[in-house]
This record gives sequence, C-alpha cells and structure tokens, in this order.
Amino acid sequence: MSTSADSAHADRIFLNGLIRPGGARRPGPEPTALAVRGGRIMACGSDEDIRALAGDRTTVVDLQGRRVVPGLIDGHMHAVRAGASWASELRWTDLPDLATALSLIRTAADTARPGEWIRVVGGWHPSQFAEAREPDRAELDAVAPDHPVYVQALYEVAILNSSALRAAGIDATTPDPPGGRLERDPATGQLTGRVFGTGAFNRILDAIPPVAPDQERRSTAAMFADLHALGLTGIVDAGGFAMPPERYAPLFALWRDGSLSMRMRLFLSAADRGKEYEQLTEWMRHTPPGFGDPMLRFAGIGEVVHYDCHDFEGLEQFAISDAASDELYRISHRAAEHGWSMNIHAVLDESIDRILTCWESVDALLPLRDLRFSLSHADRISPRNLRRLSALGGGVVLDDHQVFKADLSEQAWGHGSMTAAPPLGDMAAAGVPLAAGTDATRASSHNPWLSLWWLISGHSVDGVARRAERHRMSRERALECYTAGSAWLTFEETDRGHLAPGAHADFAVLSEDYFTVPEERIPAIRSELTVVGGEVVHDSHTCSQPTK
Repeated sequence: MSTSADSAHADRIFLNGLIRPGGARRPGPEPTALAVRGGRIMACGSDEDIRALAGDRTTVVDLQGRRVVPGLIDGHMHAVRAGASWASELRWTDLPDLATALSLIRTAADTARPGEWIRVVGGWHPSQFAEAREPDRAELDAVAPDHPVYVQALYEVAILNSSALRAAGIDATTPDPPGGRLERDPATGQLTGRVFGTGAFNRILDAIPPVAPDQERRSTAAMFADLHALGLTGIVDAGGFAMPPERYAPLFALWRDGSLSMRMRLFLSAADRGKEYEQLTEWMRHTPPGFGDPMLRFAGIGEVVHYDCHDFEGLEQFAISDAASDELYRISHRAAEHGWSMNIHAVLDESIDRILTCWESVDALLPLRDLRFSLSHADRISPRNLRRLSALGGGVVLDDHQVFKADLSEQAWGHGSMTAAPPLGDMAAAGVPLAAGTDATRASSHNPWLSLWWLISGHSVDGVARRAERHRMSRERALECYTAGSAWLTFEETDRGHLAPGAHADFAVLSEDYFTVPEERIPAIRSELTVVGGEVVHDSHTCSQPTK
C-alpha cells in the first residue's frame, strides 16, 4: 500500500473498485481502494489496507467493482464563454440523426416563452447524422414557427429559420457582414437561411438578448455539473476571441462565494484586433503569474495572442506577416519578462515555423524552458519544428476537432494528409509534452470520451479511420495526456492528474471500464461518481450509499 506520512484516520474510504492511480504501472495486483483525508489522497491499496485507515467518523463508499481513474482535465476548452449561455442552449453533441435533433427543437419550442430564441451553438457536425446533412430553413420553420431558431455547425455554417432572420433584422437587402456571408438563392436572390463566417455568426448571436448576471452565474454552475457527470474535475480555459475581463464575472462570482466545483486554469487572450500588446500587457500588469488558489488560477497568456497570427482551422491560405511576427515577438518577450507561460493557436506548419522563430529570439535573451510555452492543435507540425519546440521546453495541447472535420481538412491539405494529423508518433519521438482536450464548445464536442476515442482509434465520426497506426495512442497514453499531461501545462503534475498519496483527491468512478470496454463504446462512458478535493460533485447514486 502507498500512503502519506500522516497516520490519522481517513475522512472517506472507497472500497471494492479497480483503481488506476496514473503514472507507471507497478507490478502486482491492481489497487482496489483508496483513502481521502483533508481533500487529498491519503493512501491507495487493497481493501484490507484501506479499511485499516477508517475511524468512527470515516465515510465508507462501496464502488461495486467499478473503474476509478484520476479526474479528467480538459487541456483546451472555452468554458468561461460557454458557461454564460449553457442553460439557454440545446446540445446536439451525441445525437445520431437529424430527426432526433429537430425533435429537441420542437420540444424546446413547446415550453419556450413567446419570442424566446432557441439555439444550438456548435459542438456538432452533419457528418455525425445518419442523413449526413444539417437542417434547412424550412425544417426549422416547421418545428418552431413562432420562435427564432439559430443552429450552428462548428464554425462551418449556421442555419436560421424565418423568425430568426426577422428578429436579427436581416432580409434580402442586408449586405454581407464583414468576415461573413449570407447565402442567397442564385435564382431569386432571397436568403436561404444559411450563413457562413464568424462575422455572420456574431452578427446573429449579438442580436440575441443577453441574460442577467445571476442567470449567467447559475448557467455556468449548471455547465460544471454536466461536465462533472462526464468525469471532468478540471479545465484549462483557452480564452478566445472577444474575451475581455468582464466576461469572467460569472466564474469569479462562483469562486468568491465558494461554490466553484471545477478547478479552473485560465489563459488570457487579447480581446480586440490591433490592441493585442496593450491588452495583454494590462492583464500582466494587474495579475501576478499563477495568481489564485487550488480552485481558480491564472495560468498564462493565450490562445489568442495576436489576431494576425491565428490561422483558424488551417483550411485557407494563411501567412503570418512580418508586422504580426514583430508584435508576437514583443508580446512573447513581455510574457517571458514577467514570468508568464504562453499558449498559442497554430494548425499549419508554416504558422508554427514563424511562431517558433519568435520564441527562439526571445529564448536567446530570456530562457523559455521553465515557462512551458505551448502550441494548441499543431495538426500539421513537421518533425523539424517538433525538434525546435522540444529544444524550447515547449508542449502541445491536442484536441479532437478533426474528429468532425477530417474530410474537409483532407480536401484542403491533400489526399492522405490525415494519416498524420496530428503526428502523434512524431510528437512522442521528439519527447514533446502532450496535454489533451476538446476545444469545446463550438469548434468541437464537450465530451472528453469522444476526444479520447479519437486519440486511440484515429477515426472520425463519419466512420473513416484516417490516422495511421503509429499516430494513434494506447488507452493508457491517451488518459495520461488527459490527466497528468494537462496538469503539466499549468505546472501541477505533482498535485494533479494522478492518485498518488498527497495528490488532490480528484477522481471519477466510471460507468464502464475504460481499459476493457469495446473501443466503439468509449464515447458513451460517463461518470457514476465524481470527486473534487475529496468532495462529491456528481453522484448518479449507482454506488452503494456511503456509511459511517
């Protein structure tokens, strides 16, 4: 049995399970029980060993043979943005067909207030449906004729019904918004209800009435409850576009009143194009690096460091200009000067090449190795640039957006390109630290088990296996990326991402054994019991009731 030095009785013990503590597998029988004291793991071992740590006031939980893993940490999610409207949106993430998706809208319309918007904002893709298509305007009109309906498929396309077009003040005379396009029937010039581009998406989303601050707070708490039900105990929030300080108010309200149940680590992004250096400098002026506590902490700068260095999904021609590169150097230098970590979005190898050149110039003056600069996505990174990243002590944050977009990406990058997108085998060979997440909630699903399945199988939701065997992961390695790997990103691999004595008592009791369940069932895994800091934050009541 492994145990902490303190020999006092446990607060809680969990017996009769299959415990995967994380880290290197030890010889001998797998642990079946663990003990928690003071919010941390006290011991992990056999039922007999752990029973010996119980006292008169110890709570005992029978796991009934279920698998226990370290709590999942999503290394790249836009949770702060998503939380504010979570309770006001529908989610199509796991739906098998369009008919089911439309029925959700019909049901929502039956209970919605007059004129209330019904929306599905990302996290799904037509390729997951049996029909392999998104709904059209007429179908949305049929299920919700009296309510504005907005349905967005990742960042590819959004569909509006007639009520939504009217509510947004859009008609056939409306010009295309900057950075967007309103699709028109080529024969009649009338709007089809389909819109493209972030400029168009934001034009409609900005027309939806905002909710009150207290509603945003409750909505954020509801999102965390749903994510705990998937086994998540922590999130690295990647900031994103248009994320000024006031957008964090609902999260900070939960933190201040002690009701924050998810460990949040925040990367801070520039909110406005052309003001990146000034805005990020202000963040760094007013916030010491690593400021916070075990539940909420500022982690670094990113993922939007400079708008003109952001290559989006890498599907269109893109190049970082000299002026943007110079600005990125200034921001990177300032971050290193103040001891801040940095994470930056980069899909294409050409983008990564210029980013690394900036970082190497900074590194020559202010060593970066101890700051753990990292890239998000890195789908097209070359072996050469992996070696450069490794030399800087940098890492990569993987996400599963290609689980939906593999076909489109292959069309853009060429036949066979997805066999190494991302090149997981090359990353392993280069020794680059890897974290894992989803890029939810718009660019991908929030389901971590779908992301883990994608890392393991190399499949996309259209059923095609594209990634080569050497660029897939074992179940053990994928889980390590989603736990200890994401903890590495925020300098917490000692305290989080595993269940060794002394670590935070963050873990999930799974509905099925992740290590033995058929591969195709991995996306359907859920958590029966989720624990953060020794406290139960989700309970499906399938484990036996705790006893004293």
